[in-house]
Amino acid sequence: MHVQVLSSGSRGNATLVRAGETALLVDSGLSGKEMRSRLSAAGMGPRSLDHLLITHAHLDHARSASSIARSHDATVHCALANMEHRSLSRARRYHTLEVGGEHRFEAEAGEEPDQALRYSSVPLPHDCDPTVAYRLEHRGRVLCVVTDLGIVRDEVVRALQGAHVLVLEFNYDPHMLETGPYPAALQRRVSGNRGHLSNQQAAEMLVQLAGPNLHTLVLAHLSAKNNTPELALEAAHGALQKIEREEVEVLVASQHDIGDNLEV
Repeated sequence: MHVQVLSSGSRGNATLVRAGETALLVDSGLSGKEMRSRLSAAGMGPRSLDHLLITHAHLDHARSASSIARSHDATVHCALANMEHRSLSRARRYHTLEVGGEHRFEAEAGEEPDQALRYSSVPLPHDCDPTVAYRLEHRGRVLCVVTDLGIVRDEVVRALQGAHVLVLEFNYDPHMLETGPYPAALQRRVSGNRGHLSNQQAAEMLVQLAGPNLHTLVLAHLSAKNNTPELALEAAHGALQKIEREEVEVLVASQHDIGDNLEV
């Protein structure tokens, strides 16, 4: 299994996952034109995607989901409550996501049934119901994609154990948010229990998620106005040092450029 973050941040999010003969996107939050450009840069031609997994219906995660699904003849996986959303309602095929449930894709021709890609949807506290994280497993390798949550909860941590690669939100620095350009109401939304994770909250979650399998951490959904890569990296490295896991590779996902194609 391989993972490649195509975009991460408040202007649009998308993560490409390739496992055996299956290719999927977690979220499609860029415009259709930009999404196609980044897929092409990642080596994905027309009709090369099989599935789109949507975390929630905010536009920075679902903006071009229907358009991309139609152009690739792919199946959109989302909660029933999101199927009528304008960015999701025009896809040709849907799979109704059981929030908190386990799912599996049918094994492709030539693969053993027990080698199929499986995924779990984990409900998150965010101001768009429902919002989920994804835990994907293929041939014993585990990828977790976790963004858009306002508080660390024990049940979320328990459901996301065992990652070899972890894509985790490090959204804002509290001081930058407090002194930055956001009005008070928006500051309260971002920092609330149904908003986003601060660097410190994400570091606390990392301590609990950095099991013995973890070899790569991707810092995701950094705010362009309320965070910097340097501050996020400092928090992440501090957490890994605390638990003596300094060998874990730490990368920062970009809003503007596609990331490396990482082997899970």
